[in-house]
Amino acid sequence: MHALLPYLALLGFLAVVLGFFTWLARRIRRRGTAGGGMSGALAAYEEAFRATSHASHYEIRAQGERKAPTDSPDGRRRRRGKV
Repeated sequence: MHALLPYLALLGFLAVVLGFFTWLARRIRRRGTAGGGMSGALAAYEEAFRATSHASHYEIRAQGERKAPTDSPDGRRRRRGKV
């Protein structure tokens, strides 16, 4: 029995850690706090090491935030399939 005690302690520790991470994930999803921090960290990394990817990130965010399609410079809209 004494030989199994370290393994049982390790198994108990892993169960507690996994339970904590499960609880933390549920809490973060409920509060909605995960998205802003993670996207900010990734944006900072991309700005430093991947300049083109960082520029694309801002273009994609601008497209997602745009409510209505933008007009053409002459003020007329083109419909898909019609010229």
